[in-house]
Amino acid sequence: MNKPVIWITGASSGIGEASTKEFSRQGYSVIISARKENELERVKNECPYPEGIRVLPLDLIETTEMEAKVKEAISFFGKVDILLHNGGISQRSLIRETTLEVDRKLMEVNYFGTVALTKAILPHFIQNKTGHFGVVTSLVGKFASPFRSSYAASKHALHGFFDTLRAEHFQDNISVTLICPGFIKTQVSINALTADGSPLGEMDEAQANGMSPEECAEEIFAAISRKKEEVLIGGKEKYAVYLKRFFPGIFSKILRKAKVR
Repeated sequence: MNKPVIWITGASSGIGEASTKEFSRQGYSVIISARKENELERVKNECPYPEGIRVLPLDLIETTEMEAKVKEAISFFGKVDILLHNGGISQRSLIRETTLEVDRKLMEVNYFGTVALTKAILPHFIQNKTGHFGVVTSLVGKFASPFRSSYAASKHALHGFFDTLRAEHFQDNISVTLICPGFIKTQVSINALTADGSPLGEMDEAQANGMSPEECAEEIFAAISRKKEEVLIGGKEKYAVYLKRFFPGIFSKILRKAKVR
């Protein structure tokens, strides 16, 4: 009961699955959430210490259910110390071709779903005078690139929200770690929404050649353990953050010529 408790969303695959296994290996009690309960059970059974894992199905678009989900999460181990926001969906479509419904869905899942869950658990953190939000955004939460307009917008929005939360709740001993991965070899591009809302169904070349989810999870664990405010994860693509900041004109020229999808 004295083990730290982490709740991980989007835990049925990719970064979430790898993070579940990493935190389990490090001795944490872990609550895992995603829409697919059968996949969550698979992840649980593949963990080093499955007896320390609890499964809690959750759909981020169902914002009215968040308070009930928080109560259920707390009931498993009597507390939640860390909430790792990892659930979300990506996008691969041009602005001029993308329906407003797709734009809305990206914001509803990536931003409003995450905010709703945050607001539901925040009183628990305030009451305990401790808590930690890990927020998996993206490098495109720091800059934007073609085919990812509303995905980038949703990630930019998370940075604004959680930077504010960090400042407002510093006195409550609540920490925020913004986690910005680049190309990680996951299913994110396969499941990405296209202009009409259908999944892309194929993996980006950059994604296929990206960092492994396991290595990414190790860096996430290190960043959360050290209570870093922000961490960039990936290969050379992460240096684009600094290029954008210090040489925005050069960055724009490079981006216009880049072959991205």
